[in-house]
Amino acid sequence: MHKADDLDITTGQPKDLSIPRVGYARAQKMRAAISHKYGREYKLGTQVWLENTLQPGTFSGNPSLSPVVSQYMISLWRRKVRAGEVITSARSMDQQTMRKLWQYNTTFQNENEPQPGSQKRKLERPEEWGGHNFRQMLQTLYVVSMLCLLCYDEALRIMWTDVEFTQIDGTHVVKLELPFRKTNQYGGIAPFWLWPDKERPWMDGVFALAKWWRLSKEMGIERHGYVFRRKHGYDQVSLAAEDALTSQSFLEYFRNNMVDIGINPRPYGTHSFRCGGCQYLAMELRWPIRTICEWGGWTENFDNAATIFKYLISWVDNPTVDRKDLFNPNRLGTDPCTSCGRTCHCA
Repeated sequence: MHKADDLDITTGQPKDLSIPRVGYARAQKMRAAISHKYGREYKLGTQVWLENTLQPGTFSGNPSLSPVVSQYMISLWRRKVRAGEVITSARSMDQQTMRKLWQYNTTFQNENEPQPGSQKRKLERPEEWGGHNFRQMLQTLYVVSMLCLLCYDEALRIMWTDVEFTQIDGTHVVKLELPFRKTNQYGGIAPFWLWPDKERPWMDGVFALAKWWRLSKEMGIERHGYVFRRKHGYDQVSLAAEDALTSQSFLEYFRNNMVDIGINPRPYGTHSFRCGGCQYLAMELRWPIRTICEWGGWTENFDNAATIFKYLISWVDNPTVDRKDLFNPNRLGTDPCTSCGRTCHCA
């Protein structure tokens, strides 16, 4: 991580300007890689590196998670900020943006025949990077990632065998069982149960998965293999079960989709849907923090208690209420509650 520091760690003196540096975000990735090395390969776990009080001189835990390293990272962050570097994170996806994406993608004119892929046509019609079917697959990916608090690279690994369409008391629901997550690499993941949401169809994971399954059958896709697959042509996806959509391709298509609705895609990144899902559950559905942690699978191995708050609060997110109106008794109300009809901000 000394590559990110402007000071030489041995002498404490400023480095020469000719020596290249990396940003704070790169330093965080370096630390994460070191923590994984010690934790997984050296079997040191994810506990803080501390001295054993019963055996002075002996230490246990993960050295990368020691208080000294944590203090160094905080110091590095402060020095980077003073030097003018903008320390930022991915902007969270919100319900309003999801609604715009849903409205655009579901009303996009479906083309039965693939369009010519000439460079001239791409310049003249930039919105024709994908057809209705492919956009419905992306919309399903957006909704599942946000509701289940998944990074998009986790959602891209979902297979049809992980998805079960079933009924509870006559209501169609979806049971999603993931064999792998970043925080549970050896299984043991509680299933995600998705219910219909007729009040917010743009957040209805059951309808999105059912519609994508119907479109997949029309394209001749068997119900096995990856759910989200590589695009072929203008509006088709691969028939090969193992031909999953890559992270790089998804990010490109997602950014194109954001441009379609007039939103700058640059602030959005890998954790946008997970962060947005946390905020949606907390602020829109009023879930308690404990319930969100249980749903996201963070209760058993929640080493960094500040993680959930990083997802809920970030300066790069758009504020839900203008600061000048926080104490304004005459400010406009919210959307009516579907249960009690109240429009106050405390509902």
